Amino acid sequence: MVIKYVSDDTAPLYAAASGGTVRLELLWGDQVTVLEPTTPRSKVRARGKTGFVSASALGDQSLLEVYFIDVGQGDGVLIRTPDGRHLMIDGGYKRASQPTGKNAADFVDWKFARDYGLSQIHLDVMMASHNDADHYGGLSDLLNVDQIDELDATDVRVDAFYHAGVAWWINPGNGSRWLGPTSPDKKFLTQLMGSRPQVVAALADDADPKLQGEWGQLMRNVTDARTVEGTATPIERLSHLDRYVPQFDGRGDGVAIRVLAPFETMVAGQPALHNYGSAASKNTNGNSLLLRLDYKRVRILLTGDLNADSQRALLRDYVGGRIELQCDVAKACHHGSDDVSYEFLSAMRPAATVISSGDNEGHDHPRPAIVAASATTGYLEIAADRIVTPLVYSTELARSVNLGKPVKLTVAGPDVATVVDKTELRTATVEAKVTKAGDLNPTTVKRTLDRTYIVTGLIYGLVNVRTDGDRILCATLNEKDNTWQIKAFASRF
Repeated sequence: MVIKYVSDDTAPLYAAASGGTVRLELLWGDQVTVLEPTTPRSKVRARGKTGFVSASALGDQSLLEVYFIDVGQGDGVLIRTPDGRHLMIDGGYKRASQPTGKNAADFVDWKFARDYGLSQIHLDVMMASHNDADHYGGLSDLLNVDQIDELDATDVRVDAFYHAGVAWWINPGNGSRWLGPTSPDKKFLTQLMGSRPQVVAALADDADPKLQGEWGQLMRNVTDARTVEGTATPIERLSHLDRYVPQFDGRGDGVAIRVLAPFETMVAGQPALHNYGSAASKNTNGNSLLLRLDYKRVRILLTGDLNADSQRALLRDYVGGRIELQCDVAKACHHGSDDVSYEFLSAMRPAATVISSGDNEGHDHPRPAIVAASATTGYLEIAADRIVTPLVYSTELARSVNLGKPVKLTVAGPDVATVVDKTELRTATVEAKVTKAGDLNPTTVKRTLDRTYIVTGLIYGLVNVRTDGDRILCATLNEKDNTWQIKAFASRF
């Protein structure tokens, strides 16, 4: 068996060596295992299915792949580098708090178990951009050994875990959760979570300071995790002083991952981060990891949940060096919230923006003004009287469902089935448990079947970004026929 990669923008996976029946459509850069290297079509395994692909559509070039996963409200990103390394950044809410029961852990499981055909999930890096539950919940699900039955893979290995430093602690004064003390002038947060030894100590029963709640549970899961070699997974804090994510400094024409934020300073000889106000969310969001993926000419900026205050601070921190913020592709800050600096968006000037937002929550993201701002601050390219860029994607808009109206209910019995026809559906009542994104507990609703719609199909709003370091392709799945809708443009760097 030989590994190849799709070299065309799209390529049909045919059901047979001849004929026109297509099982699915493959995308530029998709990994393909060649089972029988014949022409004109080779027998292959790809995306968990076996079929036939035109031999001329296969090549040897592996791409940088960035998957912006539809997790509803929250973020989830999986990165595959051209040399086959994988990074998972955020994972959405926990499954128990997801209306669909799915988060980024399930996509990562599909990628390794179904697409690659592996029994082990091996992540070279796992990161929490910050300590909000709609970002780290899926990470906890993936590492929680009690939930391994939820996965097709039977083992999960993580070679390194990185975080932004701001953590949820138990307030020693009243037992509530807090982000720790600040500097005397209130300008900086001074109690930061650090490396593995400190994390282990902060999880002890008598710890002071002690990690709190679901964030503490995530860190328990991380401390239980093992690398592919079987050793304990290292844990480290990142800031702009690191410059690069360890082992991703771009050497050998590889992918470099710049760490642009949080912006670290020293207070009384100890590391500290900006304090953006009394509201905890201002600081959890504002001190998100800001990462820039550089591959050859291409720049991709991952912004976490940066808010207007933190963005203005970063503009000051990078005064004279704002070119560091420019990019080809940007993950929109904070799901399309309007708590955003227009000047910061202008400094990024992306050709494509991806907004990770949910459709079953009360935040009303993405906000119309931010969709407009993402376009007006984007890099404008026009060819043949058509807009090439800027492009604005939303995982919420890319998601679609097929709804159906019940016409008959059949309940199987030991001897005879009970059939309720269309005219009597008003007499049949169903109860459903509905969990809105982020809620801890579901709400029970009752409906008669004649007033109920059922979901007959679901396309998740995954946004694919692929690049060879020069050309960039963005793709979403077409809800009608499961083909890819693609846009491509060249890097300007």
